[in-house]
Amino acid sequence: MGDVEIARSTKLEKIQNIAESIGVTEDDLELYGKYKAKINLNIMKKLKDKKNGKLVLVTAINPTPLGEGKTTIAIGLADGLKKIGEKPVLALREPSLRTCIWNKRRSNRWRIFTNSSNGRY
Repeated sequence: MGDVEIARSTKLEKIQNIAESIGVTEDDLELYGKYKAKINLNIMKKLKDKKNGKLVLVTAINPTPLGEGKTTIAIGLADGLKKIGEKPVLALREPSLRTCIWNKRRSNRWRIFTNSSNGRY
């Protein structure tokens, strides 16, 4: 099964349910539809007396030829932590930026591609 088939066969879960599973209430969310939200920074006041969690930064200099890099590692790490009973929160910044940089070098102008690391979809 290819990436597109896997993505289409996945049932989306409402963001409120996901937030609730890590202790974030609906009042702490800024909703963008049923499946996306930002967490309001006022939650920091509620959590100031709780013990801090751990922060893991995933970074690299160059992507691999197959495009398996930081995003793949970060998602795998978050999935693994959830499987062992932790409550991970994952934030991805500018996924697939490699494609934009490559095309800028090649054509001297920006081309923004979304939903795929190789820019075909």
